[in-house]
Amino acid sequence: MGRLNRYLNACAAALVAGALVLFATQAAHAAQVEVDVAGVEQARGHIRVAICTQDTFLKLSCPYEGAAEARPGLTVVKVDGVPPGVYAAQVFHDDTDGGVIHQNLLGIPREAIGFSNNAPLHLSGPHFSEAAFMVRTGVARISLRLHKLFGGK
Repeated sequence: MGRLNRYLNACAAALVAGALVLFATQAAHAAQVEVDVAGVEQARGHIRVAICTQDTFLKLSCPYEGAAEARPGLTVVKVDGVPPGVYAAQVFHDDTDGGVIHQNLLGIPREAIGFSNNAPLHLSGPHFSEAAFMVRTGVARISLRLHKLFGGK
């Protein structure tokens, strides 16, 4: 029984060590995404950026987020810890700092919004392929412009 316990303990230690190496490797290869957001009209609230996978695009569950104080003209938002891959960014000016996009009765955002590659809007938002960009290691820099839909607020 003593040999079996030593064997099991050694296996558990090897699994933990392997998991730590995998985590450290992923963290070492993670990038920072810098998003240059143009079209910010006022220095009120924050510019919020979500970096999304294809499965999470246009949803509230994007895995990587960042925010910066809104600055008229251009605001830079940095999002850390993004692993290499293909993503799309969705952005809005949270001028009330409520943390959510307010919508009118038709579901149209009241705040200014934007998407990576300045992807065009369709009835249900842009297609992932139109907004997609590649993240490698280091720093990935993208630019986009905010727009108010139908006058916004």
